Amino acid sequence: MDVSLQNLAKRYNKEWIFKGLSYELKTGESYALTGSNGSGKSTLLQIISGYHLPSAGNIIYKGQGGLIAQEEVFQHISIATPYMELIEEFTLKEHLDFHFKFRKMREGFTIDKIMESCLLLGARNKYIKNFSSGMKQRLKLALSFYTESDLVLLDEPTSNLDRQGTDWYQERMRQLRKTNATILIASNQEYEYEEFCMQYIDMLKYKY
Repeated sequence: MDVSLQNLAKRYNKEWIFKGLSYELKTGESYALTGSNGSGKSTLLQIISGYHLPSAGNIIYKGQGGLIAQEEVFQHISIATPYMELIEEFTLKEHLDFHFKFRKMREGFTIDKIMESCLLLGARNKYIKNFSSGMKQRLKLALSFYTESDLVLLDEPTSNLDRQGTDWYQERMRQLRKTNATILIASNQEYEYEEFCMQYIDMLKYKY
């Protein structure tokens, strides 16, 4: 998916978070979104995903079939963020079954393969509310990695992950880079993106 960010700006009350942001995200490329806390990284991801509207500017989405309407964008996007909510009353198996009723899995995967890959096979019947923070983070990432998506948005992807979880994340990112997905990683931790992203968007350039 190509994503054209055109003079985007966002403010809360009278405070501008960022302003005048224009950038072209190209199909199959990976980008790191950098900047200090409060610079607008998470806010920009939410705007691109459609969860929030910009205060000014436009976003144009283009897939293989041409322009994608704003109301259809969610079908092409996967996102994993620290503030993303999981359905805690579901077991892991129920959560995955529910999610993939509405979205398509990446080719070659099944529910069992996904659970095994994200090191959660033994927790298939465990309720999400009883997961550790690291287990929840691996599930959030798995939903992004294994959902057929044209645009993958990751915010602080190794938050709450231990060394094993971080190694798992990096290996999955290597696999994701082999797909045609456009990837945007918001992070201040170089190990989360330096191997995968050749282009950086510094939010401090758009800070007002």
